[in-house]
Amino acid sequence: MHATVAVIGAGPSGLTAAKNCLEAGLAVEVFEKNNQVGGNWVFNSRTGHSSVYENTHIISSKAWSEYEDFPMPAEYPDYPNHRQLQAYFENYAKHFGVYETIRFQTTVEQVERQQDGQFLITWSDNQGTQRSKRFTHVMVANGHHWNPKHPELPGEFTGRYLHSHDFKGVDDSWRGQRVLVIGAGNSACDVAVESARISETVHLSMRSPQWFLPKFIFGKPSDVLGSRMPLWVPNRIRQWLLTKLVKLMQGNYKTAYNLPEPKTLLLSHHPTVNSDLLDFIRHGRIHPRADITSVNEKMVEFSDGKSGIYDILVACTGFRISFPFFAKSFIDFEDSEKVPLYLKMMHEKYDNLYFIGLFQPLGCIWPLADYQAKIAVQEIIGRYQRPKDMQAAIQYEIEHPHLPFESGSRHSTQVDYHKFRRDLKAALKQAGIDIGNAPGGKVGAYKTFTRVQNTQKTG
Repeated sequence: MHATVAVIGAGPSGLTAAKNCLEAGLAVEVFEKNNQVGGNWVFNSRTGHSSVYENTHIISSKAWSEYEDFPMPAEYPDYPNHRQLQAYFENYAKHFGVYETIRFQTTVEQVERQQDGQFLITWSDNQGTQRSKRFTHVMVANGHHWNPKHPELPGEFTGRYLHSHDFKGVDDSWRGQRVLVIGAGNSACDVAVESARISETVHLSMRSPQWFLPKFIFGKPSDVLGSRMPLWVPNRIRQWLLTKLVKLMQGNYKTAYNLPEPKTLLLSHHPTVNSDLLDFIRHGRIHPRADITSVNEKMVEFSDGKSGIYDILVACTGFRISFPFFAKSFIDFEDSEKVPLYLKMMHEKYDNLYFIGLFQPLGCIWPLADYQAKIAVQEIIGRYQRPKDMQAAIQYEIEHPHLPFESGSRHSTQVDYHKFRRDLKAALKQAGIDIGNAPGGKVGAYKTFTRVQNTQKTG
């Protein structure tokens, strides 16, 4: 049967999924809600639309974020901004012929598995017209940073409330305001720093301790420096060395910044990458606060006995993994502490359904999503075979994480960038594809892949 592939989403993961389908000669259609490629990296000032905020820069370096067969322009900085990244994705889509396969401004309403195993996809365009079509395979790349998870506040806040999902930047309406930010992840720290530039006061409420990494260490992007530690170094030693280095650079969190001191080693949970937060705390522009115990109109009390009156509350409390086009009885990972997918992409029961980019690395998703798409394509064309006992393979992954991540939905899809890259490379090698090593030789090694693949296609 001739394979036809539907890709849901034209963000970074969806684009590389479609590119790999085209390279293998597969018929592919991409469904995208927006009128541009790039997913959340398309800035839109309209609230309710998932996007970066106005001053967003990527938190992983250019070296470890670019697709390995499509380097970012040499003039891009180590940490490009969202405009540069959206242009990069646009050029990527056009260079590989993906642009012509995209149905822009279409919403996938329903994906139903048919009795013969194929999928019936129903979508609506921007005029509200609905259409349906059958596909032999589906690649889900709708992202996992778009459905906001709101906190359960112990009381009612009567000031201005918003989730980081709706934060697009600060304007004059923030001037002179008293701001409370809930959370300690990347979004929370970005919102706190941005609002501290013009607001009267900014307080940052943290439920649990957090490690904060600078973007540069010894003049190098921190992920570039971290990549130089060999994978054979035991996790405990790796974590201990990184923890000692960060403590040496930053000092004691409690005495220097009034932040709770983490009780676990670095990389036990997903660290926050922000070079401004600690400076802003020492400058008195951001004030750490403990967990919230009560809310009464604009008055908020914290577990350490402190309290404050706030005009704006920003909840940076994460997102839910959601697939609104699937019936809950078919696929539902919202409350999963560990998402049960082999290589974070293959379902135990459905061998023609793939999730591309549904993982959270200590690094960037896009290059590894490219690897996942390659594996999916190789399986579709019959050159890769998944494990015979998928349930056992998935359970093994769950019980043997790359690092001893803390439990909870926050780490349901957590991986280590370099170890996950190793795992994906091993799967590709089963299909006769040897990508080689990185960095430095990334692009050259990738050409080896293209040459092997082309030989297979013509053979």
